[in-house]
Amino acid sequence: RVQFELWDSDDPVPRQELLKKVSGVEGIFCVLTDQIDAELLDAAGPNLKVVSTMSVGFDHLSLAELKKRFVVFIYLAARGIRVGYTPDVLTDAVAELTVALLLTTSRRLVEAVEEAKNGGWGTWRTMWLCGYELGQSTVGILGLGRIGVAIAERLKPFRVKRFVYTDVAPRPELASKINAEYVSMDQLAKESDFLAVCCALTPETRGICNSNLFSKMKSTAVFINTSRGAVVNQEDLCEALFSGQIAAAGLDVTTPEPLPTDHPLFKLKNCVILPHIASATYTTRNAMSALAANNLLAGLRGDPMPKELQL
Repeated sequence: RVQFELWDSDDPVPRQELLKKVSGVEGIFCVLTDQIDAELLDAAGPNLKVVSTMSVGFDHLSLAELKKRFVVFIYLAARGIRVGYTPDVLTDAVAELTVALLLTTSRRLVEAVEEAKNGGWGTWRTMWLCGYELGQSTVGILGLGRIGVAIAERLKPFRVKRFVYTDVAPRPELASKINAEYVSMDQLAKESDFLAVCCALTPETRGICNSNLFSKMKSTAVFINTSRGAVVNQEDLCEALFSGQIAAAGLDVTTPEPLPTDHPLFKLKNCVILPHIASATYTTRNAMSALAANNLLAGLRGDPMPKELQL
């Protein structure tokens, strides 16, 4: 039997409320808007055994702090606080949204809807609202994991000519599923007609999509990010879009979130911004919540978690 206290709102728990409520708990069920850092772990105290996050990303967790804090189980074996997360269950939803965002951006659908609504739809014009098609294109993937593979599988029927990817190292087993070629970061930038960012946010990937990358991309290239906002230097992206260095960008993630409505990126017609909804399907969110709950319960019992993040 587990006693729990629920924050019954879609809005994030106010920080001070969260710090107060975690005092003395053995487990925390969190989402990506909850910063699990030294301050919160201090507030929780020495009883904390498990943190279970309803997300596949874990950049909101201070892994170093979680590693160095210890709890002692009944059998007197000391170990760090265990962490559960929710990979795999959101792969399909994120891949679908990435493809939808790519098509929306490359075919200028948001612009087209606005033109239809505001009276801009006049007589047929030869080059009006022309975009870029996937047929015979090269699609680049930055960070080839389950989601990157799922995106490529969905794009293949559009007659994509070639898939290329880069990662910290070649991933031949995954790449073989989509016949993707491992290339350098420079090659990825230069050769991709569409570039999808799928990497995790780490110290190495923070700001990796910057002026150096954009300056090497084609002027007709479309940039898509559904990973984490902080992998992109948004000032550099804004300049690349404004100057025509790249053709367009579609973002499901930004820094910060929500992005202020007066941010320069919102003023650009060639930038489509969504409010971080890649995993937002009923099926996926239900599966994520169930997996996060089962991770938490398993951790409290001292059992193997269905999905445990190895620290």
